[in-house]
Amino acid sequence: MYKLFLFSLVFSLLFCNACKQKRELNFPITSVEKPNIIFILTDDQRFDAIGYAGNTLIHTPEMDELAKSGTYFHHAMVTTPICAASRASILTGLYERTHGYTFTSGKINAAYMENSYPTMLKENGYRTAFYGKYGVKYDSLEKQFDIYESYDRNGKFPDRRGYYYKTLGKDSVHLTRYTGQKALDYINAAEKGKPFSLSLSFSAPHAHDNAEDQYFWQEESDSLLQGVDMPGPELAGEDVFMEQPQFVRDGFNRARWYWRYDTPEKYQHSVKGYYRMISGIDREIGKIREALQKKGLHKNTVIILMGDNGYFLGERQLAGKWLLYDKSVRVPLIVYDPRVKKHYDSNEMALNIDIPNTILDLAGVRPPNSWHGKSLMPIVERGDRSLARDTVLIEHLWDFEHIPPSEGIRTKDWKYFRYVNDKSFEELYHLKEDPKETQNLASDPAYLHKLSAFRKSCDALIKHHTD
Repeated sequence: MYKLFLFSLVFSLLFCNACKQKRELNFPITSVEKPNIIFILTDDQRFDAIGYAGNTLIHTPEMDELAKSGTYFHHAMVTTPICAASRASILTGLYERTHGYTFTSGKINAAYMENSYPTMLKENGYRTAFYGKYGVKYDSLEKQFDIYESYDRNGKFPDRRGYYYKTLGKDSVHLTRYTGQKALDYINAAEKGKPFSLSLSFSAPHAHDNAEDQYFWQEESDSLLQGVDMPGPELAGEDVFMEQPQFVRDGFNRARWYWRYDTPEKYQHSVKGYYRMISGIDREIGKIREALQKKGLHKNTVIILMGDNGYFLGERQLAGKWLLYDKSVRVPLIVYDPRVKKHYDSNEMALNIDIPNTILDLAGVRPPNSWHGKSLMPIVERGDRSLARDTVLIEHLWDFEHIPPSEGIRTKDWKYFRYVNDKSFEELYHLKEDPKETQNLASDPAYLHKLSAFRKSCDALIKHHTD
């Protein structure tokens, strides 16, 4: 009996250690097969532009199904609300304060890209592919991807051709359809037994800025929202607009409001167009999932969906993104792992810089110590897990004449930010009591201690992440 007890104890310890090792690599105990990973990035899709978030007007059944079956992060956000810097952060796992990439900074530092998530996957046995809007100036995509095609809206055309210039066969098709078809072709050609990472970056629902109509969607979406009068934006009063500093009221956020929302006709066209373009992406996701099932890959392919930044749909009489309000910063984020049989809704502050950590965790690859994010897989596998993250840095550092750079911090219940070129204009919001960010407490003497503490915390994070 004593020998039997010792044998059982040793066997249990060895088995538990094996289980622990497999958990560290995020492989199910029943299999060591590495999962395929599909990362889908949308352009300008804000957090509530998805049915699962409670939006009853938008048509996103495929995204909703992924959210219902996987893990949905209700308070996901980007660290930088602009496409170029946010995409650089997703690739490198670094805050903008560190990688320093903006539209006008030239090419991204190649040293940061050597540790990008696709490069590390490729070096560790994954077949890597990319289709769509890359959005970062970098000359060595072949180091990251075995196969790739980078393209975006065509600015040469100030009309629908900005979105309809790619062809499938002899037909000119919408970029959303083109990206979807490239994904289908890749999946259909995939070799079983060798894991792949497919990164898809849709240009939709980004407006085509130099076109009068701004939004161009596929014919299949024409029937959506027909006869529907879209409700007006929140906080659309003149008093709310006038609370913004002069440099915001005179900037691109206001200029693009005139392009898209300054008349009822423009507003209806633009918001419906924005929703219809998201529905176009949703259709492609449905086709992708069907292709995975036909190929027999659906049980071992993880799908991650995220927006690259938030978006104003006329709120505060503004358009675009760039500012540090939640409408501009918060995005949808779904991690669907078919190997995990439970659904979770998480209120953790998940970030864009968590995407590369999560992808490497799925692949069983150790992330670089220099990365700033955390893997979301512990939450995906056990919804009650915490990221142990109480404060995050949010910033928009592109110093452009018509878009004021800003910096700040966010906690679960509070937000503080200031404008880099005029730090006298500060904003402080108690999000728990004021989720719409309408009561700026920065000038209230009762909150001076809070303001001082957040200033110091912001300064400390900036110093820590400055390269």
